[in-house]
Amino acid sequence: MQATRRAKLILQDGTVFEGRSFGYEGSTAGEVVFNTAMTGYPESLTDPSYEGQILVTTFPQLGNYGVPPSGGDDSLKDYYEGSRIHCRAIVAQDYAFNHSHWLADRSLAQWLKEEKIPGLYDIDTRALTKHLRNHGSMLGKIVIEGCDDVDFYDPNAENLIAKTSCTDVLIYDGVGAEPRVFDGTELPEAPEGKKTVLLVDCGIKHNIIRCLLRRGVRVVRVPWDYDFTGLKYDGLFISNGPGNPDFAGKTIEHIRKAMERPEPICGICMGNQLLAKAAGAQTYKLKYGHRSHNQPVRRAGTDSCYVTSQNHGFAVDNATLPADWEPLFINMNDGTNEGIRHKSKPYFSAQFHPEASSGPRDTEFLFDEFIELL
Repeated sequence: MQATRRAKLILQDGTVFEGRSFGYEGSTAGEVVFNTAMTGYPESLTDPSYEGQILVTTFPQLGNYGVPPSGGDDSLKDYYEGSRIHCRAIVAQDYAFNHSHWLADRSLAQWLKEEKIPGLYDIDTRALTKHLRNHGSMLGKIVIEGCDDVDFYDPNAENLIAKTSCTDVLIYDGVGAEPRVFDGTELPEAPEGKKTVLLVDCGIKHNIIRCLLRRGVRVVRVPWDYDFTGLKYDGLFISNGPGNPDFAGKTIEHIRKAMERPEPICGICMGNQLLAKAAGAQTYKLKYGHRSHNQPVRRAGTDSCYVTSQNHGFAVDNATLPADWEPLFINMNDGTNEGIRHKSKPYFSAQFHPEASSGPRDTEFLFDEFIELL
């Protein structure tokens, strides 16, 4: 029997779930959301889209395969989706204190303690998830036995995009090449035969960079508010990111200017919402969001359906799309928008994650469609 402290998850509506601590022993607060994926907790914990959130995993057990080594540098990790853990905490029904995996170099509990992230187990996550589905994602706090109480914290009230974006302009010349910092006004010429993709970092998952580099392009990664409109590039890519898209006014302004140019534009997740807002559409907050590996989407106008990995709390309002834009994908569960495209220009986006990591890779072909447009 492991010696662990008692802990409570207290929701803003007064509901309390009691469990035990297996991670860092310190209280915290954030938005409580649930994910129905069966695997992928190292990727989810480091996904910047979870910034400020307390992640509830509906799969009963957590930690059974440990944690892979970090690998790479902070700008591009080998096995993680960010340079650090972005969740405020993680909650599970059961925690496996003994892990086993050929790649693991430590336990999940060790990793959480190193990064000062609480972890709770012995929580009735089925009841908790049903509560969140009925009432919507809500604020919550975790109070560990013997630790101070904390106030509730609303991550959607601050600019999480600015908090998770890079701060330097980084140039990736290819797979395995060390990224270099660019601080000039005119980009150096790309290596012979390579196209340049200008990547706007709104809180990017690292596998998006990996997917682009594997397709033989040079990637120029810029901060969320960087004015890239004067740079020469062959295609514009807008990343995923956390929180409310309304905070990215500067990004939307730059995307709108980019639409006056002929280069293709592609967006993922937050990138879908920002492209839509730049076009003149509106977004809204979903009741409890889409966070899973099993979200079915249909390509609009076809019978082609795909199983997708998703992590977002906001969506594009299809009814507000201008006349020259249309939905590209539709969620088969609730009919919400899962992507948009321009009817005549090479602009398109997906609300889900074609780069997966973790999750199904059924839609990674969207990267190929973007590269073919360059």
